[in-house]
Amino acid sequence: MVTQGVLGGYAIGGAMGATFYIEPVLTFDLDVFVVLPQSSSGLLTLSPLYDHLKAQGCTEDGECILIEGIPVQFLPAYNALVEEALSEAADTDYEGVPTRVLTAEHLLAICVQTGRPKDRQRVEMFLEHAELDRPKLDGILQRYKLAQTFDSWTK
Repeated sequence: MVTQGVLGGYAIGGAMGATFYIEPVLTFDLDVFVVLPQSSSGLLTLSPLYDHLKAQGCTEDGECILIEGIPVQFLPAYNALVEEALSEAADTDYEGVPTRVLTAEHLLAICVQTGRPKDRQRVEMFLEHAELDRPKLDGILQRYKLAQTFDSWTK
């Protein structure tokens, strides 16, 4: 979809993205963060993406698109942290398929920013099980003014 201009970029995030670094956690969908091409009106819209996937035989299921039976939620880059996370996503291979995944440090920072109880638990899991680049993580937390929240969660 990137080569066809439907997306400007993408990376797997959320709980599925976290499984590249920590033990799997319960989730009901695959979160894919995306960079959308600018429309002629200047507004961002998921319509071209949904239209493209429907033409491939995918169907809508609430806020998700079912792709080979898996609910996928496409989340446009909604702030500077997510934009940075997308630009620095890691190229990886999943069962022979090349893909992109948000880094562990960005996933952790997004958890801190989102701040739900399950995000706090995921932060603990990252700290316990993931190989984190602490200087990189500290820089991200400082840039996006998340260090104080992170510190309060980890004391």
